[in-house]
Amino acid sequence: MSQTVQAAPDESRQTVVRPGWKTPIVLVVFALVAFVFFGLLGDSGRTSTFRVSTSADAWQIEPLALSSRPVALALSALCLAIAVYAIALVRRGQQVPLSLTVMFGVAFVLAFLVWAVAGEQISLTSLLQGALALSVPLVFGAMSGLLCERSGVINIAIEGQLLAGAFLSAVVASLTGSVVAGLVAAVVAGLLVAFVLATFAIKYIVNQIIVGVVLNVLVLGVTNFFYSQLLAPESATWNSPDTLSRVRIPLLSEIPVLGPVMFNQTVIVYIMYITVIGIQVSLFRSRWGLRVRSVGEHPEAADTLGIDVNRTRFRNVLLGGMVAGFGGAFFTLGNVGSFSQDMSAGQGFIALAAMIFGRWNPIGALGAALLFGFANNLQSVLGIIGTPIPGEFMLMLPYVLTIFAVAGLVGRVRAPAADGRPYVKS
Repeated sequence: MSQTVQAAPDESRQTVVRPGWKTPIVLVVFALVAFVFFGLLGDSGRTSTFRVSTSADAWQIEPLALSSRPVALALSALCLAIAVYAIALVRRGQQVPLSLTVMFGVAFVLAFLVWAVAGEQISLTSLLQGALALSVPLVFGAMSGLLCERSGVINIAIEGQLLAGAFLSAVVASLTGSVVAGLVAAVVAGLLVAFVLATFAIKYIVNQIIVGVVLNVLVLGVTNFFYSQLLAPESATWNSPDTLSRVRIPLLSEIPVLGPVMFNQTVIVYIMYITVIGIQVSLFRSRWGLRVRSVGEHPEAADTLGIDVNRTRFRNVLLGGMVAGFGGAFFTLGNVGSFSQDMSAGQGFIALAAMIFGRWNPIGALGAALLFGFANNLQSVLGIIGTPIPGEFMLMLPYVLTIFAVAGLVGRVRAPAADGRPYVKS
């Protein structure tokens, strides 16, 4: 019997939203901060130097030596211009487009960089490489949370899935001597954690938040026990996996900046690209995605159309667990080369923040995860060159941005309508 599925409410009809003043106000405040602190109060007569090219690039670009104060003033003026344009849009009754907010963010970050690096030099390529590396687990975790929450299940257990994937991938890769087996084991580990989450949250209707928190604590305890009792004493046997080598894509890897950052990476990073694109297309351009979004927005209506709501949710939670488990393998097989206690270090919760900041959209979540990774790596780089900016400020910046996003200060943010709400068929 053929089924006709209507689009989820958030996608099928245009909702007239009255433009608010929150976004223009926030842009004005940040623009003034940039203009005063990065521009007017910046160091005059100093130069910010950014190295661009590497030795493997197809053509070399000379380091960019920028006069710190004039460039910061120009970028800050651009921020002010964007803020004024946002005010004009709202006065005309129009929404501030997301692209304008993104443009503002880029100009603000560049102004901050020019100000922070005054009198020093950094490698722009290395900065972006480190940011991407720190973002990989966040991207997989955000995609996992997105797959679950788009179907109506809150996945707090991303932290545990990442940690389980890191643990089992290291053990299996060490015992078998195969990183491919380790990657498969990471997927299985995430799947097992997700199965427990789905069983209790969907079948037995246990509070989803509580189940997720319990699973995080359980995985942490189990991995710490085996690490202290087995992996640490017998590290040569149980905790010495090979790491994935970088795969350089010909021609593309020789493009300055983008080449070394995006096209000289491990297989995990390339699979990350495919995963984000695949989820984006599947969610918004396929019948499967239409059903998933329908279940997450209005499960009762989806049920009347013949969609098995709980089965759809169960499958999505399992799929999300596999994605997160695979991302956990990056900690061991893609980066460090061994497992250590509490290796995920809260990355699962940051991934949830990235998902929210990205508005439950794969591309948005990718951008948020990259921003968080950039802020994390930037505080390390600025600490090395000795800038006076406290590293704690850079670490808290992503969470401040997330608060702004959740509060709607940078645009409308709304979770799927049935997110976290169990469905009992009447």
